[in-house]
Amino acid sequence: MGASMATTARATEADLWNAPDDGGRYELVDGAVVRMSPAGARHGHVNIRLAARLEAYASAAGLGRVYDSSTGFRMPSGNVRSPDVSFVSAGRIDPEERGFAPVPPDLAVEVLSPSESPRHVADKVAEYLEAGVRLVWVIDPESRTAAAYRSLTRVRTVAERDALDGEDVLPGLRLPLAELFG
Repeated sequence: MGASMATTARATEADLWNAPDDGGRYELVDGAVVRMSPAGARHGHVNIRLAARLEAYASAAGLGRVYDSSTGFRMPSGNVRSPDVSFVSAGRIDPEERGFAPVPPDLAVEVLSPSESPRHVADKVAEYLEAGVRLVWVIDPESRTAAAYRSLTRVRTVAERDALDGEDVLPGLRLPLAELFG
């Protein structure tokens, strides 16, 4: 007689839509609905300052739309990721889209929280880049620095006295990093 094997069903986007309405943030990662740990006050402050500045810039220039961390983006891997802040160029997504965004963002931003492991963040950055995200910013409020990724080998470190550069994704944007921590 053969041994019986237990199989676990992989979670789907429908399962993610039906995640508990408990104020938590969820992502679909490798076939499981994963609850993201709550972040602290500093994390939320940096997120909102960044989102406000990106929204003002992108709207004024007619470049596209800025999204908050409640927006899920479908990744080619089948995962649904929700960057802390993201930007999608005009014309790449229907403004009336009601489901998860069908395209990866052009810019994905992760603001580190004390509970996030470096491995977890590195995995997200790699997945974003593999999915076609053109620019990834990882902001570290603790060290007051950021890293700008164009690829896993093209990384620019940004010190507090320097500025985040929108490069060809948000042309002309120069955002002093210190402004996000004020």
